[in-house]
Amino acid sequence: MRLAVVSSDGKNVDLHLGRGSSVYVYDWEDELTFVEERNVEISEDAKHQGGKVIKMCDDCDVLFCVQYGFKSKIKADNAGLKLVMDEGPIDEVLQKYIDHVKFMENVKI
Repeated sequence: MRLAVVSSDGKNVDLHLGRGSSVYVYDWEDELTFVEERNVEISEDAKHQGGKVIKMCDDCDVLFCVQYGFKSKIKADNAGLKLVMDEGPIDEVLQKYIDHVKFMENVKI
């Protein structure tokens, strides 16, 4: 599974999706591995820029950010990308998500 995080410093999930000029990409199979940092051309004055970040993450499965707008949610859904709102240290946010995925895989319905 490929995970992407919007971050201002590479350490924390701390930005709104539309302000994510830096995206940090990780792969998770048996362990979490950092892949790369991707830079997105974001204009300080413009609104509704989440689509640029979504397009930059077209090979990812999940994208983490502090917040996102309705238009970005629709674009992400159409791209098959799951958006997750959370904030805090990247390693903690990703581990919390991984733990949840592992738990849900073992739930019998």
